[in-house]
Amino acid sequence: MEEGLKGFLPVSDICSAFGMKAESPATYSPLTLAFIGDAVFDLVVRTLVVEHGNTQVNKLHRQKSAIVKAEAQKDLYFAIKDILTEEEEAVFKRGRNAKSYTTAKNASVSDYRIATGVEALVGYLYMSERYDRVLELLKTGFEALETLRVWSKE
Repeated sequence: MEEGLKGFLPVSDICSAFGMKAESPATYSPLTLAFIGDAVFDLVVRTLVVEHGNTQVNKLHRQKSAIVKAEAQKDLYFAIKDILTEEEEAVFKRGRNAKSYTTAKNASVSDYRIATGVEALVGYLYMSERYDRVLELLKTGFEALETLRVWSKE
């Protein structure tokens, strides 16, 4: 792991602290990967929002919500899809095609499935302790979409 990466606790350290053995990410279902990926994605975005400026919590929440919603994650996927490795694309597709029994309140089924694929990819990379790649993909996508400009609208 690259020195200086903030915002992540290594999976192996977390498991070790609780007397557990870290499993291979390949053993997890795509929806399990999306479950952890959602949290990692949320943590990255929350960190960026907080570091952008100390403000009221409701404003922080609105800023974060604009970035983590399914439609924004769909846009992120299309911004990064050309730089995904074959392995990453396969993980994304497993997540996108997984049969989920839940749906988003404010998203189309298509957007929700793509967002689930993005979250599965983030979860897979996190569980693989490839934190630098998580940040590279998110940064590339955010820059391509000018995502962080949402803060200047408030």
